[in-house]
Amino acid sequence: MTGCAGRQAKLSASLLVLLLVLMAGCARIPTSGPVGKSSEGSAGNLSAPVFLPAAPQPGASPETIIDYFYRAGSGYEDDYAVARQYLTQASSVSWKPDQRALVYREARVVATATENVYNYELDVAYTVDADGIALQSPEGTIENIPVTVTQVEGEWRISAIPDGTAIAEETFKVIYGAYPIYFYDPSFTFAVPDVRWFIKNKTVKAMTSALLAGPAPYLRGAVASAFPSGIKLARESVPVVSGAAQVDLTAKELMETSPEDRLRMQMQLTLTFRSQPDVVNVELRANQDLVRVEDDGSVLPPVQDKNVPSRQIAISGNELVRYENNRVSPLPDMQPVSSLNPRLPAESPVSQTAAFLNDSRTTLYSISPGQPARALTTRSTLTRPSFGLNEWVWSAGPGATGGTEVVAYRPEGIAEGATVPAVTLTPAWLAGRTVKEFRISREGVRALVISEQNGKTRVQVTGIIRGGDGTPRELTPPVTLATGSEPDQGAWVSDTTIAVMKGSAASNVTPVLLSLASGQPQQLAPWPGLVAMSAGNGPEDIYAQSAEGIFQRLGNGWSPQIKGPTDPSFPG
Repeated sequence: MTGCAGRQAKLSASLLVLLLVLMAGCARIPTSGPVGKSSEGSAGNLSAPVFLPAAPQPGASPETIIDYFYRAGSGYEDDYAVARQYLTQASSVSWKPDQRALVYREARVVATATENVYNYELDVAYTVDADGIALQSPEGTIENIPVTVTQVEGEWRISAIPDGTAIAEETFKVIYGAYPIYFYDPSFTFAVPDVRWFIKNKTVKAMTSALLAGPAPYLRGAVASAFPSGIKLARESVPVVSGAAQVDLTAKELMETSPEDRLRMQMQLTLTFRSQPDVVNVELRANQDLVRVEDDGSVLPPVQDKNVPSRQIAISGNELVRYENNRVSPLPDMQPVSSLNPRLPAESPVSQTAAFLNDSRTTLYSISPGQPARALTTRSTLTRPSFGLNEWVWSAGPGATGGTEVVAYRPEGIAEGATVPAVTLTPAWLAGRTVKEFRISREGVRALVISEQNGKTRVQVTGIIRGGDGTPRELTPPVTLATGSEPDQGAWVSDTTIAVMKGSAASNVTPVLLSLASGQPQQLAPWPGLVAMSAGNGPEDIYAQSAEGIFQRLGNGWSPQIKGPTDPSFPG
């Protein structure tokens, strides 16, 4: 027994030595990817890793100091204490790391013609500003960060550097998370997500600051906030105490609001903090004093991720039909439209009004129960119609001079023969582009726009600015989504997800899911000959059509449904 115990002791000692050798090897500073190791995060997001970057090494060259300074930007703990060691004392005090994050695919240090001045050259994937607003950049987008170095007691240190950090893309995906903050539609009926990127250990305070700063540029003017202009945090933290997020706001601005607005503020924050597991409820405070928020039932919570009805409108036998539960039935009280050769129909989610194009896609029609179809506009080509708020039906196509126009009509409730209210918009960002798809989001304040120019496609989301009576007035400069493909059609799947594809009757087609909360497109299973698609409520409620019939997404494949109806579309 003694000999056995001795052999076990020697084996344990050998394993310990091997483990120490391996750990010593792991402790070296890597030359690519994240620097250092990670540990579990602090309260606020217990799963968030914390990177522990390496401090400057004696005798390091200027290029190494610059490269490892930016690598140390992954260590955000203690206000980037390690990264500040790479700076001179004056630069350490003035540098503001939270102003911007450049997320790069590749990076290198490049000398310039000026002594002691270098460029940190990046292939930028994203730019994230101080409010967490991320802009995607196509591969090959180069940005140079100028860096000046000087010697301090014989060691190179950075003496001039722009505010912000630069983070490798793989590190960014670990440190940062995508979180929706919420605004309202102008009627305060629906919640509208505004996806932001925040460091996972700093989310509650960052979310609150971003919410007070207002919506992202593509939503400005299209959404509303319960928080008045000028209101700010009274202290630079949002503590979470026993599950309660204590949002301490400037007293004057908070106390001048109505009880209804304060309740809407609390609802807006509650929705925004849903992603934070340690936040159970929200307390509004005025300079640390608790503010009582009354709920008398007069203010309803906003509808989040609005669902569409389960039915679809489609074409069968050259007439408008309803497609539901894998069955086809006539639309109630609709007059025949077969003489118009209908295609690509849409239906209002709140009334029985429908719209469609003719077979050549040159004329937009609307139709209501008991009335004949009426022509709304004729152009050289038009996109499938889409219904939005207040029964406005939208389409896009060239105007009289050939320039791209987005048009909206409100036929609901207009007597036969009377003039239908109409709006024509010509956003500058669509100049020279051909619109392939224009689809209104479920809550009605955003639109999916797929457009093409010189063979290059953009998938974008724009905000819809309306007048006080709900009449559309303007489309905001959009946010662009990375696709990895050249789609020509798409549909909303949820309030943050879009399905797109490029239809082809002669080849396999791979639909793709795009998320406002992720820069990574998700490919669905390919299927031969898909020419049309529709989407209901969620990623499993996606339908596609080929010459063989209609198919529904089922797991990692497609399930045959019915043959006969074409161009199915959920209301909206």
